[in-house]
Amino acid sequence: MKSTFNLLILLITISSCLSSHKILAQKRDYNFLTDSLNINQQLEKHKLAGFSLVVFKDYEIVYSNQFGVKSIISNEKIDKNTAFSTASISKPITAILCHILEEKGLINLNDPIDKYLKRWNLPKSKFTENSNPTWKQFLNHTAGTSQHGFADYYEGDTIPTLNQSLLGQIPRYDKEIEFLFTSGTNWQYSGGGYVIIQMALEDTLNKPIAELAQEFIFSPLGLKNTTMIQPNEKGFLTNIALVHDENKKVIKTGLPITPQVAASGLWSTPNDLAKLFIEIQNALRNKNNKLISHRIAKKVMAVTALKNAVGGWSYLGQKSFGYNNYDWVRCGGSNTGVGGDIFATVTDGNGFIYFANGEKPNRFPVFIQTNTKLLTLMDWENKLPKKELQEIPLNIKNMLIGTYEDFLFGQGMETKIVEKNNRLYIESPFYELYKGKNDIELLCLKNGLFKIIDYPNLLKFNFSDGKLQSVILIRDKLKTNIQLISKKK
Repeated sequence: MKSTFNLLILLITISSCLSSHKILAQKRDYNFLTDSLNINQQLEKHKLAGFSLVVFKDYEIVYSNQFGVKSIISNEKIDKNTAFSTASISKPITAILCHILEEKGLINLNDPIDKYLKRWNLPKSKFTENSNPTWKQFLNHTAGTSQHGFADYYEGDTIPTLNQSLLGQIPRYDKEIEFLFTSGTNWQYSGGGYVIIQMALEDTLNKPIAELAQEFIFSPLGLKNTTMIQPNEKGFLTNIALVHDENKKVIKTGLPITPQVAASGLWSTPNDLAKLFIEIQNALRNKNNKLISHRIAKKVMAVTALKNAVGGWSYLGQKSFGYNNYDWVRCGGSNTGVGGDIFATVTDGNGFIYFANGEKPNRFPVFIQTNTKLLTLMDWENKLPKKELQEIPLNIKNMLIGTYEDFLFGQGMETKIVEKNNRLYIESPFYELYKGKNDIELLCLKNGLFKIIDYPNLLKFNFSDGKLQSVILIRDKLKTNIQLISKKK
């Protein structure tokens, strides 16, 4: 009896220690990031007005900090509730909204979108004679439409209607939006496609997209500092960061107005967007999700386009990052004088979000440093099982080494396969842009496929007559074959 009692005490003690360890791990202080990132010095060096950052780990926000000012004129400090113009980050929010509306039976994303349009209809094209592009194809940029992005407007400007935008009656375009290829056969980023989505939503449900987003996403999740209402409309936010030019001057009124709301009209904070993406991450594991279902989360996160799609694209954005052997989604936004990024892992609930109210040359160096530091300092690391790996045969290794046109991201950069210390590495400016280094190891798997560290697609190299001819990128059930063009040895 005494031994049983002692065993019970031991088990209780062990359980208590494990629980205490877990609590301590969860409560780790991440304030060390402030000194490591050294943002204030970066702002001064690069003439950047302000910067707002959030980091989340294990499905919780563990660090939130703001630096600099909302406006160089007022010198009012940015706080966690200060909203930024998020530009193209509006698109994944629109995609989530559409999937929620579909789940509620209000639209069908497999339907041709044209039958939902009332104010305007898709232009006739040889590319649509035997193909009726669906909602999904517009959402993942495979519908084939033109119009990449849009100019900002300010108070006092003539604000175009959606019809005028689609008809090309705006400063950046002088002709109606058109189809460039048959829907579903290729990928091309199209802000104009999202204007069509916005019009279809508003025509069908008889509500502005801002009202729909508020009703079905922002209010249910308690995102109080997020809106699709524009600065010239009633109900716009009051705590906002003004946009600044390269000389750290406020651009016009500092409040860009975007009639193409679905494409680039969202205003939000890193904290609010972190709550939304943690909700998606929770929904993916089907635990603690309050609004977004497991079914929707899987759909919006899955890679739906691979051919010419920057290494992989989902409804939430780019899926070509595999940092620290995690599968990441990245969605970025860039308007004149403001921009930011969202990086979130598919598993384990990790990620970071930042915005800055300055132009690209001012904010990009700070973004690059922040990416590099966070991916190094945070203990996000999934190990690739060594049992899956094998040495690259010498004859294969020699055929792989060379300089090629970009076959990983399709962005027109030189991509090199180089040898260092008997190992092969990939060098691409794309890695340097987002991670601060560009020598990423190329590994050979026992099944004959190849894996690049920090890149999620598997690769199958094809050889003919002793030369490297092409590579097949493989992601889930998707494959795309790319002819390898050698530039020099």
